[in-house]
Amino acid sequence: MRKVILASGNKGKLIELQAILKQKDVLLVPQSEFSVVDADETGLSFVENALIKARHACLATGLPAISDDSGIEVDALGGEPGIYSARYAGSHGPAADKENNTKLLHELRDIPEAERTARFQCVITYMRHDKDPMPLICQGTWEGRILFAEEGANGFGYDPLFYVPSHGCASALLDPATKNAISHRGQALAQLLECWNSHH
Repeated sequence: MRKVILASGNKGKLIELQAILKQKDVLLVPQSEFSVVDADETGLSFVENALIKARHACLATGLPAISDDSGIEVDALGGEPGIYSARYAGSHGPAADKENNTKLLHELRDIPEAERTARFQCVITYMRHDKDPMPLICQGTWEGRILFAEEGANGFGYDPLFYVPSHGCASALLDPATKNAISHRGQALAQLLECWNSHH
């Protein structure tokens, strides 16, 4: 098994990424196991923040690292919350999901269904070491729209509000295997695995 650090403390991301990577003999270890604190996400794009997080984890552990920077872009809000998705309502951590969803519903309260289009974006980067001049950068996009109320209990983050047109329900009503096969994160990871196969 290859040991790779996940540059995130997000339990939901860890579970989704581990489920896909364990088929590839990759042991994904959260950075918290090495007492690595979260990097300051000072970038202005998903790509910049993903690189900042991966480099930070490589530096702290001396091991290769994967980072995932993702969020939701809502057209009616000019692309917000975007890179600020995880801290949209101001707080951070497990309790933030509910507050973020409540804030998003409030912001969109007067927006009709047809104009509630949105997409999840995900950038996954892989760095072999902190001075890796050519990190792998993989990206996935998942189109949908924002519901008027939460539905379902699976997933995390904005999943209860994200309507998936191909399946006619909220992301949080999909079983994990289905979500991993079609989501922004699933797409970005599939790209990463393809790149890895040619990279190693």
